[in-house]
Amino acid sequence: MLRFQTKERAILKIMSLTDAEVALIEEKAEAIRETILDMLVEAKSGHTAGPLGMADIFAAFYFHILKHDPKNPDWEDRDRLILSNGHIVPVRYATMAHAGYFPIEECLTLRKLGSRLQGHPERLRLPGLETTSGPLGEGLSQAAALAHAFRMDDKPQQVYVCMGDGEQDEGNIWEAVMWAGKQKLPNITAVIDRNNIQIDGMTEDVMPLGDLRDKYESFGWHVLEVNGHDVRAFVAAVDEAKSIFEKPVAIIAHTIPGKGVPDIEFDYHWHGKPPTKEEGERFMKELRSGAGRVPHEYA
Repeated sequence: MLRFQTKERAILKIMSLTDAEVALIEEKAEAIRETILDMLVEAKSGHTAGPLGMADIFAAFYFHILKHDPKNPDWEDRDRLILSNGHIVPVRYATMAHAGYFPIEECLTLRKLGSRLQGHPERLRLPGLETTSGPLGEGLSQAAALAHAFRMDDKPQQVYVCMGDGEQDEGNIWEAVMWAGKQKLPNITAVIDRNNIQIDGMTEDVMPLGDLRDKYESFGWHVLEVNGHDVRAFVAAVDEAKSIFEKPVAIIAHTIPGKGVPDIEFDYHWHGKPPTKEEGERFMKELRSGAGRVPHEYA
């Protein structure tokens, strides 16, 4: 354990993003949002709010944070990114396409018979997916097991897992929270998409989550809280997570569901509804006009 920490992790340095790097990631995020809309309109099914809300974070992962190789998706030394709330997978497909894993045109096969891009990610269909996910609550356990195995083998890979906030209702999430805290895993970072909606309504109406920071901290996690649309702040949080040697890290990322499209922002009805062709055209104009709401700042 000590050799793993000092040899591989202590050399990590927190580096600020340059303005050019921020601009690139933000540009990619907007292109990803446009691709998501195109995908959902073509598929006539799928989830809209969550994927649009997580575009900035996925752009930051694939265009700055992750150690990965689109031309060699099974590269052994890659970092691992687990998507636990698999229903938001359009954002991952769109991001992977823009990162060079497959042609962007293939995104239009979303949810079609025989497509590699199913409505929930299937690991054996598409190289670059780490897990198959559908039922909520499983991703944190999978990520914790991977992180534990890497530590046992003295390997430096980072393990990241993205979860929804509604997913925090699942009991096996908390089993994994307790276990990862007990193991003091230093190489796992959980990103919670705190957008305050789930399929049946607002999270605090359906099943109040209370203070997630206090809950994770009580089980031995280091917790950071950021604006999920502030690329610079999110990357800084991930850098800080890499400097924490003695415990796992959770980043609570406050996001706007449906980000960029004022007509659907914060509307839980768009959790699992795709836009029609006419709506898609209108939403695309709103996206390109920059009409989305300005997000709150978070300490």
